[in-house]
Amino acid sequence: MNASQNIEGQCLCGAVTARAVMSKPMMRACHCDMCQQHTSSMFMSLGIDQGSLTLDGPVKTYRSSEWAERGFCGTCGSTLFYGTVEDGNRHPSAGLFQTLEDTPLKLEFFADDALCGIALVGEHRKMTAQETIALFAPKEGEDQ
Repeated sequence: MNASQNIEGQCLCGAVTARAVMSKPMMRACHCDMCQQHTSSMFMSLGIDQGSLTLDGPVKTYRSSEWAERGFCGTCGSTLFYGTVEDGNRHPSAGLFQTLEDTPLKLEFFADDALCGIALVGEHRKMTAQETIALFAPKEGEDQ
């Protein structure tokens, strides 16, 4: 069993600092259209303890869809997080943190939509676009 890790990082220019707790270290990759537009590749996030992310500095947000927002540094533009508006959960960019060598990739969203030439190696779950949408889409009868 892994012990909780307090992790600290910063954006490219150092204007925004980030702190979080990871009880179950893991990375996730998202290949959806919006993540590709936002990063020119995929968005790599960390699985942190919900509510543990703190960001200090010139954080700006962009409401990228009805249910989500993306955070970035107001000075250098570094990607800080992807967040769901309804529950306030934020998934920090793995690139903010320098000490992640023991943090395994566990999951890919929209794996079948990855840009040409991008194939992440290793044993991890690779969800198709259809599987990803089914996981996150409201069930019939739920509020949409």
